[in-house]
Amino acid sequence: MELLGYFVNALTPLNILMALGGVILGTVIGALPGLSATMAVAVLVPFTFTMDPATGLIALGAIYTGAIYGGAFAAILVNTPGTPSAIATTFDGFPMAKRGDGSLAVTLATLASVVGGLVGGVFLLLLSPPLAKVALAFGPPEYFWLAIFGLTLISALSVGNTLKGLLGGCIGLMLAMVGVAVVGGDIRFTMGTHMLLGGFDIVSALIGLYCIPVLIDLVATPDPHLKVEQGNRGIRLREAFGIVWESKFNVMRSSIIGTVIGVLPGAGGSIAGLVSYSEARRSSKKPETFGNGAPDGIIATESANNATVGGGFIPTLVLGIPGTPPDAVILGALLVQGIKIGPTLFSQQGDIVYTFIFGLLIATALMLPAGLLIGRYAYKSIASIPKTLLVPTIAFLTVVGSFAIHSNLHDVQMMLALGVIGWILNRCGFAPSPIVLGLVLGQIAEQGFVQAYLIGNATHNLGGMFFGRPISLAIVALAAFTLLYPLVFAKRKENAKKRAVNAARSYADSDGATTVGSDDATTKSGFAPLAGLKKQIAKPRDHAGMFLSVLLIAVAGWAFSQTSSMTPMGSVFPSTISVAIIVMSIILLGLNVLRKPAGSGQGDVNDQSSNARRIALVVAMIAWVAVIPMVGFGIAAIVAFLILGRVACYEQMSAKRILGEGLGGIVIVGGLYLLMADILLIRMPSGLLF
Repeated sequence: MELLGYFVNALTPLNILMALGGVILGTVIGALPGLSATMAVAVLVPFTFTMDPATGLIALGAIYTGAIYGGAFAAILVNTPGTPSAIATTFDGFPMAKRGDGSLAVTLATLASVVGGLVGGVFLLLLSPPLAKVALAFGPPEYFWLAIFGLTLISALSVGNTLKGLLGGCIGLMLAMVGVAVVGGDIRFTMGTHMLLGGFDIVSALIGLYCIPVLIDLVATPDPHLKVEQGNRGIRLREAFGIVWESKFNVMRSSIIGTVIGVLPGAGGSIAGLVSYSEARRSSKKPETFGNGAPDGIIATESANNATVGGGFIPTLVLGIPGTPPDAVILGALLVQGIKIGPTLFSQQGDIVYTFIFGLLIATALMLPAGLLIGRYAYKSIASIPKTLLVPTIAFLTVVGSFAIHSNLHDVQMMLALGVIGWILNRCGFAPSPIVLGLVLGQIAEQGFVQAYLIGNATHNLGGMFFGRPISLAIVALAAFTLLYPLVFAKRKENAKKRAVNAARSYADSDGATTVGSDDATTKSGFAPLAGLKKQIAKPRDHAGMFLSVLLIAVAGWAFSQTSSMTPMGSVFPSTISVAIIVMSIILLGLNVLRKPAGSGQGDVNDQSSNARRIALVVAMIAWVAVIPMVGFGIAAIVAFLILGRVACYEQMSAKRILGEGLGGIVIVGGLYLLMADILLIRMPSGLLF
């Protein structure tokens, strides 16, 4: 009965209003690349100090869960995760949007997010103390192997390019080591520049590696960015409900995975989304559809990453250990309100904490109507916007979003540089997701590795520290299975296709009569350890991959040479990763040497005009960032907006339309500027116009 009373307390009009407003604000912020849940929660914390503690916490929790969900909008509509948790949403969300199913993808993400958030909240309500013990069982080696497991998952999901996926993950780990070491304090790989002392910001890298390549390719052709849906099909709620109901086991499994991983401090939604996505793909009857617009991929990812919200509050409330930066900000708000964190919280101040948990559940439920209302217009709006407005608007968001993180133009410069490098790597077969995930997990991996290494050396049990603990062994076994399964059982998928073709042929030849044939030839060869390797060698030679292999060997060799001047704590992890990059690059180079040269008809051929527009966009953005300190943010943004609109234009435009789009650019730039400066209180660069 006590719980019912707390639920009634959460249903006051003010609490419901705070929950709804927080969800809407969080969704909008999460959908804008560069604006994070941490930023929104941190800015609004002071406003909650005058509220009732439970009401203030409900508002902060609603913003947090809304921002995690909002990241799916950018992931689906512009192939850019609004938050790192939505990395795996891009795999199937954007392909669905490109083929005209964007509104369905958004509705699926909304339904899955609501279910995942509710499951995480229920676990928080009922099972907080026992689940908190799970977090205490994880030590440094477990966190290191968990990070490596996340990288192996995303590498294995790089179908046909597992080795490149692993290399991409290692590149991300190397980028994460630039600057001051997380253990030991060594200054590494800065090349003597102050700009790199703080390292590569995760959000700047995420925006650059995902968004800039999209912009570069967006201006290359006159084709529309997204396919406009035929007819007024709206949010397609009934169709989405049917798909989710058919995938109910996937939804619940992914939600539970997300909750359990959310309990682990530092793990976060990016790992949860990948684990759930990988498990959904492994258990699917049509795994080949994943990555090409499979609804189950979106359902798995969004269920998991929203479940981490409730899971992340478990160690925060029970142990006082925040799992994510937003959790840390909310923990600070709890302490300011005089709430004592710990195992006695639920008994001594249960009225506040239980009201907050019920408020979080209400906010998650309100995410359904709010998300569907936003989604009803989001896809059609993005799909109907002409490129002459869409390209400069996205470019403006990338610049403002990167600047807003630390109010520093260096972050914008890094974002742009990483974006161009990411486009080149993507053209050479290196997807951005492993690189971004390596950067996201870099600090977790290094801290766990170095601490485990130091403890192992001190106890003279280095091998046992990494490979002698039960949880570590389980994670290592899962990682090894993830990597080796596609190689060892590569023949099984091929045999299944052969059996299906043979059955269809037999059925056709027999005029519909049922026949039973022997398929021993195809069933006995399901286990073929070298089948995956032979399949890799059979591919045509990848000259770009060979060049990058040589380049990576040189860069990793230089990085390894730099470790000689570092302390043992600062050098052990970068030297290990450098050796791993060298070894994998040599293997990739060797595989290409064994392959046959590519035929003359193979390769991607682009006309000169498309390449010219790509170059023009990059040059315009570089010039834009360069002149901001000289002419001011406002003038630079409006001029760049107009120039980028011309770069994206493939048709003759009337003077009236040019004037209209120019005024539209001023309104968009001014509106977003006011949002950043006056509502989110971000210190924007001073200029002549603003």
